[in-house]
Amino acid sequence: MKRKLLMIPGPIEFDPEVMHAMSIPTPSHVAPDFIESFGHSLEMMKQVWMSPSGQPFVVAGTGTLAMDIAGSNLIEPGDNALVISTGYFGQRFANLLKRYGAKVTLLTAPVGDIVPMDEIEAALKQKKYKLMTFTHVDTSTAVMNDPKPIGALGKKYDVLTILDGVCSVAGEEIQQEAWGIDVVLTASQKAVGVPPGLALLVVSPKAMSVWKNRSIPVGNYYADWENWLPVMEAYMQRKPSYFGTPAVNLVLALEKSLQLILIEGMEQRIERHRKVGHAFREGLKSLGLNIIPVNDAVAANTLSAPYFPENIPGPAIISGIGDEGVIVAGGLLPDIKTSYFRVGHMGMTGKNEVITTLKAIEASLLKQGLKIEKDACLKTALEILN
Repeated sequence: MKRKLLMIPGPIEFDPEVMHAMSIPTPSHVAPDFIESFGHSLEMMKQVWMSPSGQPFVVAGTGTLAMDIAGSNLIEPGDNALVISTGYFGQRFANLLKRYGAKVTLLTAPVGDIVPMDEIEAALKQKKYKLMTFTHVDTSTAVMNDPKPIGALGKKYDVLTILDGVCSVAGEEIQQEAWGIDVVLTASQKAVGVPPGLALLVVSPKAMSVWKNRSIPVGNYYADWENWLPVMEAYMQRKPSYFGTPAVNLVLALEKSLQLILIEGMEQRIERHRKVGHAFREGLKSLGLNIIPVNDAVAANTLSAPYFPENIPGPAIISGIGDEGVIVAGGLLPDIKTSYFRVGHMGMTGKNEVITTLKAIEASLLKQGLKIEKDACLKTALEILN
């Protein structure tokens, strides 16, 4: 049976060199070669995140664990937290922070849009917040926030900023240190380009200082930086250390993927994602499909979220795309879950993957009797990609 192209918003298609790095016989987590790989990975994370003075963390787990690590270490009971939500994962962050005793104010954008900057600033003026979280690219809606002005508001009002970059790091522009973002977190299986299983964060000196000055212990033993910081510092110094066994083969794959990202160059990589995202969106429009983001300014470059055409059953469209050899994802946002689907185009995605996926979507729509101009979406996308 022919393998299908995986075009969901994570896990993505992974570079063969990354898969090869992951496939070697598992070494000891305190072997000198592995310590070198882990330390090198931590150093390269600071380059990819553009946070030279940040503290990187690599912990076995998911993107949700990365959120949990940030929230549990920085929130104490009674702290005020402002959550800016553009979809499913904003709400998740609000729920998470409440578990640690935060008093959460939730600013929710209309579906497909972002919360205006003046609304965010108005909330910051009303009371003193300890931290503010926002999702760079919400995987449920393909809506993208601009981190730079939000980081500037954080600095202006002396509020810690946490960027949920699960669907953006290494795919969308992030200048963590220059933009004053205190925590940028992600997971391995998206634009970073490593199979699922690693929670990745880089934390500013300011946020580390806030954590060190907590009045009570962190309420999550596994997530506590008290346990992980000595390990990360030891690996950076190429010394062995232990708290919990790292996901050894995934770390080896991470080292290779970060090397490939930096060889491509951050500026070139971000521009490639912009071009791919633009080409894919325009291709969808040529098929007559509307997308969730209300305009291109708030549309992500790492994934797209098109609505199904009216009066055509969504499951039949997704099944038809699968019949053409491409796997896409269904909807996730509860209120509109059955009315749209999602396509990831990040990491190593390029011209071939975009064209293959658009052709599969077109074939599925034609099979359902939709009147569309054959190959128009391909011409549109290729004009941009070429």
